[in-house]
Amino acid sequence: MLSTSLPGGTWSLGGLTVGRFGYGAMQLAGPGVMGPPADHDDALAVLRAVADLGITHIDTSAAYGPWVTNRLIREALHPYPAGLRIATKVGAVRDAEGGWPPARRPEDLRRAVRDNLDGLGVEVLDVVNLRLGDARGPRPGTLAEPFEALVELQRQGLIRHLGVSNATAEQVAEAQAIAPIVCVQNMYNLAHRHDDALIDRLAGEGIAYVPFFPLGGFDPLQSSALSAVAARLGATPMSVALAWLLHRSPNILLIPGTSSVTHLRENVAGAGLSLSADDLTELDRIGA
Repeated sequence: MLSTSLPGGTWSLGGLTVGRFGYGAMQLAGPGVMGPPADHDDALAVLRAVADLGITHIDTSAAYGPWVTNRLIREALHPYPAGLRIATKVGAVRDAEGGWPPARRPEDLRRAVRDNLDGLGVEVLDVVNLRLGDARGPRPGTLAEPFEALVELQRQGLIRHLGVSNATAEQVAEAQAIAPIVCVQNMYNLAHRHDDALIDRLAGEGIAYVPFFPLGGFDPLQSSALSAVAARLGATPMSVALAWLLHRSPNILLIPGTSSVTHLRENVAGAGLSLSADDLTELDRIGA
């Protein structure tokens, strides 16, 4: 059941109601998102805390580990609580060096969808995002063949809703011309504002925007203005950064990741921080 105490309220992913504060499972895998977690029981405890807090949107991928986070989610939470929605990504795999080579041929995507179904122990995936670009970010080019392959799997009843990830604005529009999407998952945070226009367009169309690396990812956000606002509010800079995202637009869904129950609870509390108009004006200048 969705908790009314979570910050941000709710959003509809194609008719699936989720809380705007969600959870990203990537950090539950081992170092470099490879291999098992350092502490298996701790990883399960985080996922059970996610459910206990009423979080209803979990982001994952069979590529995490690979296969590690999906199996942890299944072990911790299956049979899944009513209302829990799990979004996953396909379009990239892991290599022996820990890279993320693309895997977007139709046969790759069919295999990836099956891996996600099997790993999570479900018959249909709530949301599947097609991951585009590479580890450096979005790259231009058509997505028609891989996206059409996912549309066919959707027609077969294996996927409820589709989205795109690591995509350019042009690729988002191309996907929408092929089939409806319910979300776009791109890198975006207080300091990286390249998708501002896209976020506003999607908000007008009722489509969610899900920022990955909302706190900067492997390069945590550093800003004197952010630190100043945080000090004034008696909060951490990361709390302010999460709260700013929820203030930025009603279609933004948060999926901050952590492998710590304590940090998970801190993220929830931080995202609920109240920001004044002056705070927002000062923070908005960071990415300008």
